[in-house]
Amino acid sequence: MSLLSRLVGKHTDPRAEVRPLWHRVVEIAREKPWYASFGVADTVAGRFDAVTLVLALVMLRMERGGALITPSVHLTELFVDDMDGQLRQSGVGDLVVGKRMGKLMSVLGGRLGALREALPMGDEALAEVLGRNMTLNDGADRITLAAHVRALAEQLDAVSDQDLLNASIAR
Repeated sequence: MSLLSRLVGKHTDPRAEVRPLWHRVVEIAREKPWYASFGVADTVAGRFDAVTLVLALVMLRMERGGALITPSVHLTELFVDDMDGQLRQSGVGDLVVGKRMGKLMSVLGGRLGALREALPMGDEALAEVLGRNMTLNDGADRITLAAHVRALAEQLDAVSDQDLLNASIAR
C-alpha cells in the first residue's frame, strides 16, 4: 500500500488485523521476568532477542494454524517496520538500514529454524539453542529460561486461531 493511499485513507492496511498481536508480542517480550528472573540481558541486544524469541514462538504457532499464513506475513512486515524505525531513531543512516534489516531478518529466520527443531527435543536442547541465540547475563540459568519458553509455546498452542489474531494471550 502506498503512502499516499494510507494518507488519503482509500484502502485499509492489511496489517491492521495483526497490529494488536504485534503489540502483544512486544508487551510479552518486555515483561520483567525475562530480565530479572530468566537471565536475558536488559540491553538493546537482549531486548531485541526477547522480541524475536516471542515473535518466533507466535509465528511457529501460526505456522501450525494453516489459515494463519497470510497474517504471519503481515506480522513479519510489522516487525520489519518497527525494527527499521528503531534503527533510524538510533541514528543508523539510510545507506546502512537495508543491510542491517537483512541481518535482522536473517536472525529471525535462524530463530524460527532453531526453535522449530529444539522445541520437540526437550528443555536441554532448547536451553542449548537459547544459549547460542540469546544475549544472556553471565550465570543465566538456561534450563529455567527454556522451561519458561516452553510454557509460553504451550500456552500459544492452547489458544485458538481467532484468539491469537485478537492478541488474547494471557500471561
